[in-house]
Amino acid sequence: MLQPAKTEVARTLRSFRSWERAMLAHPDDRTARAAFEDCGYTLCVLMGKRCAREAADAAEQYLRAGTTVRHRERRGANLRNGAARLTVTRPLPCLPAET
Repeated sequence: MLQPAKTEVARTLRSFRSWERAMLAHPDDRTARAAFEDCGYTLCVLMGKRCAREAADAAEQYLRAGTTVRHRERRGANLRNGAARLTVTRPLPCLPAET
């Protein structure tokens, strides 16, 4: 399953929270409400949720999961017959400079 870029999720979530504070501070400000709703919609699309609150919660959980999930996925890909394989990476040899 494709996952959204963490940087995009973090940026949209920060914007959503910022507009949420602005909207709560000034409930009659239509600009703040419109921006808040736009950010909520974007979070819904990014996180595959129908409700902005659920999308914000899912975004926070997704950002918290971070390296643990990626490490588990990478390790799972290296499992064969129940035994973990170690992958050794070597630097590429330097190529001679062309003259």
